[in-house]
Amino acid sequence: MSGFSLSSEPFTLERDCAAVMVPQGESVMLPAGQIGYITQALGGSFTVYVEGNLFRIAGHDADALGKEPPPPIELAADASDEDVEKLVWQQLRTVFDPEIPINVVELGLVYDVSIEAGDNDSRKVYVKLTLTAPGCGMGDILVDDVRTKLELIPTVGEADVDLVFDPPWNHSMMSDAAKLETGML
Repeated sequence: MSGFSLSSEPFTLERDCAAVMVPQGESVMLPAGQIGYITQALGGSFTVYVEGNLFRIAGHDADALGKEPPPPIELAADASDEDVEKLVWQQLRTVFDPEIPINVVELGLVYDVSIEAGDNDSRKVYVKLTLTAPGCGMGDILVDDVRTKLELIPTVGEADVDLVFDPPWNHSMMSDAAKLETGML
């Protein structure tokens, strides 16, 4: 798949930057001065096209691309469990497959979410997540992205993300909006 399009935004890296090859999932370091194109900027992370390859750059490294990192997540001090669950689902909607501009919720990759009370007024979030293809090299990256984004929520002390393949994912699990976006409706 070619990641470049006429709507891609050119960039020059302002500093060395950690990145993950898409779809292999291999971690690499892109050097300062590297030029390329931002092909997707969704959910606080970036997919970039560099020398014929796609890479994912995390939101906390946005400054290397000359962009602003995502703002911190806010939660009212008197937030209920329902408020936290709503925020959990909002955060899950910021996790995107780096090749498909659709979040994991709309793709139907989130099978289950539950929240338990933890120690010292903290909460533990459990998520069952699948992939569109079991052999996808980005599986560990998506799991880590979900975990990291959920643990940014105030009062969430731990997020446990299980990668499951039963039942196997198929396109009927996608939301109607995702099917429309991909032309599968």
